[in-house]
Amino acid sequence: MITIVLVDDQELFRGGVRVALDAQPDMTVVGEASDGLEGLAMIARTKPDIVLLDMRMPVLDGLETVRTLYGPEGPQDPPRVIVLTTFALDAAAATAIRAGASGFVLKDATPAFLAAAVRAVHAGSAVLAPDELGQLFGLDVEKAPAPPPPPAFRTLTARERNVFDLAARGFSNTEIATREFVSESTVKTHISNVLAKLELRNRVQLVVYAHDNRLLGR
Repeated sequence: MITIVLVDDQELFRGGVRVALDAQPDMTVVGEASDGLEGLAMIARTKPDIVLLDMRMPVLDGLETVRTLYGPEGPQDPPRVIVLTTFALDAAAATAIRAGASGFVLKDATPAFLAAAVRAVHAGSAVLAPDELGQLFGLDVEKAPAPPPPPAFRTLTARERNVFDLAARGFSNTEIATREFVSESTVKTHISNVLAKLELRNRVQLVVYAHDNRLLGR
């Protein structure tokens, strides 16, 4: 069972989402909260796998909640967060993803899409496709000249750079293995090494890192 906490200040919206997710055979909503402060307390009590988090709430908004969850004072093993937002190109959502969230879902998404997003994030994938992330983060990045690669990036081996580039472009482990003529377990090892060297949590942050530093194709 994938356990979920809903954090949104609209009770009617939470109720609809809860009904939709509880109807899934592999999901259960274990708690609700109407603001980020209540949400953090609920997360501490229930330790869910996934948090669906609204961006705009009273008391403590979604962005500050993400920063708390993934900051130095947050839990040792924080849940994965899916941001709920009304706008596709939401600057607050972009900042939340940079801070550790696994992507965002529009609040008018269908129940089937939301359930698929929960499953994808639970499995370690991003909710957003790399081209969507590129659009989201390229708005302010591509206007400036490309910076030199960060020092940590230069520590990657040639094979790790190839895997990094393919992962940042959205290729799955299976597709990367085919292109690199290695096993899927070897790709997983390379991905783990890349994340460790660049001090990134997951593939979502890898994609953001690639776009922020203009590293695709280098």
